[in-house]
Amino acid sequence: MPAPRFAALSDIHGNRWALEAILEDLARRRIRRVVNLGDCVYGPLDPGGTAEMLLRLDWPTVRGNEDRLLDESGTDTQTSPSLQFTRERLLPHHLAWLRELPLTLSTSEGFFLCHGTPTCDDDYLLFEATPTGLHRRPVRDLSAMLVDVPSTGLLCGHDHTPASVELDDGRVIVNPGSVGLPAYEAEEPHHHVIENRTTHARYAILEPADRGWLVEQRAVPYDWQAAAAAARAHGRPDWAFWLSGRATA
Repeated sequence: MPAPRFAALSDIHGNRWALEAILEDLARRRIRRVVNLGDCVYGPLDPGGTAEMLLRLDWPTVRGNEDRLLDESGTDTQTSPSLQFTRERLLPHHLAWLRELPLTLSTSEGFFLCHGTPTCDDDYLLFEATPTGLHRRPVRDLSAMLVDVPSTGLLCGHDHTPASVELDDGRVIVNPGSVGLPAYEAEEPHHHVIENRTTHARYAILEPADRGWLVEQRAVPYDWQAAAAAARAHGRPDWAFWLSGRATA
C-alpha cells in the first residue's frame, strides 16, 4: 500500500487563530496525519490556549529553539519580554510536554524532522545569516550538511519561509513556513529580517508520487487582525506589525 499523504507545519508561536484556520483547512482536505516542527507557543499571543490545542491533537512534534528556551532557567526574562509573557501563561503540564519533546524524529515514510538543522535547533538550514544579509545555501552545501542523515527527505522550520529544495541525490528538503508569524526581525548571528509579505498561515502537504514526493505549499487566510490586536493588548506592537507579513515599513 502506498504511503498516505501527510501535512507538515512549524512555528505556530502561540497564534491560536492561525492554528484554528489550519485545522479547518486540514479537515476540508481530509488530511489526518500531521507533523509539527516546533516553536509551538512562544510569543505574546495565546500560548496557553495553543498548548492545550496541541496537547489534544497529539501530533508527532520536535522541539524548537524557543520551546527549549522556555525550560532554561538561566535565560534573562527582563531582556526577553516574549519569554516572560509565555512562561507566565503556561501551566506545569504545558511545560512538561515541551520539556519531553525530542530534538529530532523520523517518520515511517523516511523523512527526518528537525526544527533548524539536524544538529542545531537555532540555526537556519536553507538560509545563512551573514554580515551582508540573508543568503540561500547552495545545494552543494546542503548536501554536505546532510551527508550523515540517511532519509527520504528532511522537514525543517525556524526561518518561517516556505521553500522546497531537491538535492542532487533526489532527497527533498521542505520548509512549510510559519503557521503563526510571517515576518520578524532578528539580531543573531547578524541583523536580518524575514518577510513573507502576506498575512496567511502556512503549512505544506506531502504526497507520494511515482518519482519522489509532491509538495504543495498551502497559504491559508485567517483573522490575523484578531491576533495582531492580542499582540498590541499585550504590549507588543512589533509582533502586531510582523503579523501583517512585513518586518520593515
